[in-house]
Amino acid sequence: MALSHKLELRQSQSLVMTPQLMQAIKLLQLSNLDLVAYVEAELERNPLLERAEAEESGDSDGAAERPDDTAARDALETDDWQEAAFAGGDRESAGVAAPGAAAADPPEPANPRADGPTVDAWTPPARQSPATGDDYNLEAFVAEERSLADRLVEQLGLATADPSARLIGQQIITEIDETGYFRGEVAEIAERLGAPPAEVEATLALIQAFDPPGVGARNLAECLAIQLRERNRLDPAMQALLAHLDLLARRDMAALTRICGVDAADLADMIAEIRALDPKPGNAYGNGIIQPVVPDVTVRPALDGSWIVELNSSTLPRVLINQSYYAKVARSRKTDTDKAYIADCLQTANWLVKSLDQRAKTILKVATEIVRQQDGFLAEGVQHLRPLNLKTVAEAIGMHESTVSRVTSNKYMATPRGIFEMKYFFTASIAAAGGGEAHSAEAVRYRIRRLIDDEAPDDVLSDDTIVKVLRGSGIDIARRTVAKYREAMRIPSSVQRRREKLAGG
Repeated sequence: MALSHKLELRQSQSLVMTPQLMQAIKLLQLSNLDLVAYVEAELERNPLLERAEAEESGDSDGAAERPDDTAARDALETDDWQEAAFAGGDRESAGVAAPGAAAADPPEPANPRADGPTVDAWTPPARQSPATGDDYNLEAFVAEERSLADRLVEQLGLATADPSARLIGQQIITEIDETGYFRGEVAEIAERLGAPPAEVEATLALIQAFDPPGVGARNLAECLAIQLRERNRLDPAMQALLAHLDLLARRDMAALTRICGVDAADLADMIAEIRALDPKPGNAYGNGIIQPVVPDVTVRPALDGSWIVELNSSTLPRVLINQSYYAKVARSRKTDTDKAYIADCLQTANWLVKSLDQRAKTILKVATEIVRQQDGFLAEGVQHLRPLNLKTVAEAIGMHESTVSRVTSNKYMATPRGIFEMKYFFTASIAAAGGGEAHSAEAVRYRIRRLIDDEAPDDVLSDDTIVKVLRGSGIDIARRTVAKYREAMRIPSSVQRRREKLAGG
């Protein structure tokens, strides 16, 4: 067969991931906090974008005039406008007078005794600034919340004056986590600082005497021992109990009674003392700001018995394209580089506005279908949660499964029964015993928990008994599935539950 050259034309279809398409996909899976951060970054990067709130401030032209916009537009008249587009307005916002502008004289302090009425002796100090007359910001006088590490460092400075011990102690404090436990290694710290291991151990023992009691412990038994030693309750029997906390977790009271050498009444008192201790002493101090969950979608009942699904507008950042700004910049551009830059900014701004709008519509569409599918859960409770997967929702709204998966990631829905992550409504199905409608795995877990919560101390249900009860209710489930669900809910076995109930736990 001879080799020859040949020219052919072929027609094919392919999906090209353009930057705009990648941006739209990225926005779908962002949470509301990540979305706000992303939009803020775009507002700083793109001079054509501005917040929608600026338009609502009462400007009759439809585009608000901001100080940084004014400085940037004036700078665009010059050749180096690209740098000014990002840095415009910095001088005024930082309080530095622009070139050629006269510096304003500082206001004279107000004298309330010269003009104003006389202040009575019992009146609290004036809340006005002597320079401006404005009210003080009361939040500026609130004490800053101190961390656990700050308190330990303060106590270390009072406990010892030895520079070597302070250096070792500060290194140990950096290895104490937010719960109060020492997660480092004594040998590693000694090698790092070139100190004897015995000195590091002594410094660690010094820190373990600090407040809160139990801080600096290396494990739970040591944490409890430190607190009991401070209460003068660390006797040999209590030490034996702390050495066998695994038996206490299994509620093996007979073995603990034999090991500790006490009777059942004394053992019960010892266990009560341990329960009164704090297993995580560091949690008493602030570990940072806890960000509450803000729902993306709200669901409320309508008068006709249906459900109203609405987007939470407070989680949707709104941006606008400043068309008047773009028109002025377009008239003043001079080089091809300038034209390409402003065209890219306009295209990016247009795509961001469209992507935000499309994201909101997609979330609302998916949430509406979830509410339609899980109407029984909203009306009756968890036991009526239906099995649901991504494919069912995707086919109902005409989208791809991957799109539905991205929409439901990191999104929350506020319902009359609480706030749930959207992925909560997607559960596996468990077949019915009689061949009827399948049951949701979450509803089955709810039934297992209800059965265990309602069991009597003298009639603890085993996994086999739970299987028989569920099959009697029309749920075809295996014993290993019941055990898996029970362990996932952190429910102990029937033997441990029986010991706990008999012990009065």
